[in-house]
This record gives sequence, C-alpha cells and structure tokens, in this order.
Amino acid sequence: MVVDILNIALKEVGVKEVAGNQDNPEVLKYFNILGFDGKKLHDETAWCSAFANWVAKKAGYEFTGKLTARSWMKAGVSTENPKQGDVVVFWREHLTSWKGHVAFFIKETKDKVYVLGGNQNNQVKISAYPKNRVLSYRKLHKI
Repeated sequence: MVVDILNIALKEVGVKEVAGNQDNPEVLKYFNILGFDGKKLHDETAWCSAFANWVAKKAGYEFTGKLTARSWMKAGVSTENPKQGDVVVFWREHLTSWKGHVAFFIKETKDKVYVLGGNQNNQVKISAYPKNRVLSYRKLHKI
C-alpha cells in the first residue's frame, strides 16, 4: 500500500534544484506529469506539491493535481495515527496563510515529524519539521 509511495519517493532522494539559469530535468518532470509546463515554471518554483503529486500518481493513489501544498487538505481522509507514506500537510509563515508544505510521513518524535518530500532545502530528502506546524495527516486512497 503506502509502501509503494515510499519506494517511489526514496528513489528520488538527492534530486535537487540547479542554481542559476539551468533547470534540473528531474524536477521538471514532477510538473510535466501533471500537465504543467516545467520549462515555464523552472526548478526554483515551489515544487513540494508537484513532487507529492508525481509520487502519488505513479504509485496509483489519488492526487490533487495542484501545485499548492494546502490542496492536500482535501485529499484522502484525515487520520490521527499516521503510517509511513501517509501525507503530512504543514502550515508556513502563519496558520491562516495559503502557504504550506506537503511531504510523506516517515516517523515522529515528541516535537518533530520526519517526512520525505521534495523541495526540502531545494532537494528530495528526509527532513524534520516542528510537530506544531502540522495541519493534517492524510491517508490516501488507491485509484
């Protein structure tokens, strides 16, 4: 099940933006699979949701098709007990901002949530985020 999501996402670890006028074609593929023109968006465009969409679609799970992290608040169903591969939606700047971050759940500690996602320090990697920034944990449905 969600192991499919993690297996696909883990194969992308290390994909990163290219500084300057060049774009990493691996990042652009995340936009292109959704019908967005990666050549117009560039790899400096916020791409966490593009990555999450690419992974979920490739694994055969529902996806939002949108480039905003908070669009994932409507995907799947909310869960209080996330499992590896579930979606985590975070708020950014402030709780009511339209901005956010989305990635796949790995584990949690008392204060941190570890997630695998894109555009984490401009690359695909596992990072820790403050637990108090979590908006929702989401369990996706297979399509």
